[in-house]
Amino acid sequence: MENERITSASISPGELRQETTLRPKTLADYIGQKKVKDNLSIFIQAAKLRHDPLDHVLFYGPPGLGKTTLAGIIANELGVDIKITSGPAIERAGDLAAILTNLNENDVLFIDEIHRLNRSVEEVLYSAMEDYALDIIIGKGPSARSIRLDLSRFTLIGATTRAGSLSAPLRDRFGVMSKFEMYTTDELAQIISRSAQIIGVEADEESIAEMAKRSRGTPRVANRILKRIRDFSQVQGSGRITVEITREGLAALDIDEMGLERLDREILLAIIERFGGGPVGIDTIAASIGEERVTIEEAYEPYLLQIGFLSRTPKGRMVTPLAYRHLGLEAPEQESK
Repeated sequence: MENERITSASISPGELRQETTLRPKTLADYIGQKKVKDNLSIFIQAAKLRHDPLDHVLFYGPPGLGKTTLAGIIANELGVDIKITSGPAIERAGDLAAILTNLNENDVLFIDEIHRLNRSVEEVLYSAMEDYALDIIIGKGPSARSIRLDLSRFTLIGATTRAGSLSAPLRDRFGVMSKFEMYTTDELAQIISRSAQIIGVEADEESIAEMAKRSRGTPRVANRILKRIRDFSQVQGSGRITVEITREGLAALDIDEMGLERLDREILLAIIERFGGGPVGIDTIAASIGEERVTIEEAYEPYLLQIGFLSRTPKGRMVTPLAYRHLGLEAPEQESK
């Protein structure tokens, strides 16, 4: 399963409690996403000065970049409670009503994967976001009647990996929209160093830099790699993370210098060896390596596109000269022009 990959940006249920201990609680401790953080700091201070709820906030970007963490920090900075749920978990309008009516003044409601909300639930959310009220239909047929329930003023924070999948009416109701970018190696090194202190493991700067370089620009992957290298250091070393142990561990985990796993390389090599480097359709690639199309599109392709190893063309996917060089292969003449 995709969640079982060490470089997966998704979080498995078993990791949730462990990851929570590593999450910062204040904006000052939050590393990365400087533009998003700086703007939110101003918006939060202004809302507190006015004694108003913060405008509704939409976070969008790839998974594992700290959207849930930042939602928790916003609630903490505002001094209010936060209720966390997800789009798929709210199946009916009644589920949403139960959540909203239990919020106190200025509380934060965080909905992860908000693009997966049921359409009927989404329509109920409109009036809640705009008017802090719920319009509920009671009964059916000619005897049906509508009642309006007043709600406490609240802040909705939505998170999505697919901003384009949000309906325009929902997207337009967010006052603050923030895009999350992939992290730099330096930022990831700071995160790994902080996490190492929290979990009580010593790691030298060279080891931290090596782990950061292979973390695919994602804090969740960085923390996961740190935990696995800690295991190698405790069993095969002295308990202190050294660069030798780090490289041996990453080699055992089959994560190369660019953070690519075995299947990442299989995808690239299949396109190169069987289809001359492309262009080739995604369904053909999936069939050739025995993986599902959706797994390739959602779990592997985004990173390969981001680092410039794969390109999308109207005719299909193509491997770039950068990928050839990384794999130690010579790019065809037409690719190098």
